Amino acid sequence: MVFKGKKHIFFDLDHTLWDFDLNSKLAYQQIFQEEKISLDLDAFIKVYEPLNLEFWRKFRENLITKEELRFQRLKTAFDACNYPTTTEQINKFADMYIAYLPNNNHLFAGCIQLLDQLKPKFKLHLITNGFFDVQHNKIKKSGLSKYFDVILTADEAGVKKPDPKIFEIALQKSGARVEESVMIGDSLLADIEGAQNIGMDSIWFKTTNEQTVHDQPM
Repeated sequence: MVFKGKKHIFFDLDHTLWDFDLNSKLAYQQIFQEEKISLDLDAFIKVYEPLNLEFWRKFRENLITKEELRFQRLKTAFDACNYPTTTEQINKFADMYIAYLPNNNHLFAGCIQLLDQLKPKFKLHLITNGFFDVQHNKIKKSGLSKYFDVILTADEAGVKKPDPKIFEIALQKSGARVEESVMIGDSLLADIEGAQNIGMDSIWFKTTNEQTVHDQPM
């Protein structure tokens, strides 16, 4: 039993507790409506999602900056859909997306029930690669704040999962020992391999049929 002898459970946020794909689509739906973008939303999302994953991979590997991530994923997606945009428009859409994303806070089915069951028995924490303001806003608006003792973002840690340092900082902040801790997340690389690399047990929350799963906080 993976929880035997454990006192601390570390969760990922996006794609693990917080239904990122649904909430993201709803944010873009609002942008498309307000900006009167004459492009089929479903067609855009189909193009955008894999591009977003690729740009997040580059960001996680420190190949691009936060600003490049926010701009290029949108510019590349609109270009691929043959929808003309200006630099000013892309920057506006990117800002709107960051503002609107935390407004929709659908969680995965059973999320609250699970946390309610675990909270009396374990210390619960979050480790996320997302940006500080966005992630804390999502956590607060979705009603998740009360469940977690330590919430650590990559912004605060200065490194991203799977870097061992972010896990070490989370352990230090929570007062947990690695042998009494377990990590739960959707990304094989960021969450599962990252935890295993420091000797922490892990549980893969598999949300897709892919062999490797994404880690895309925003």
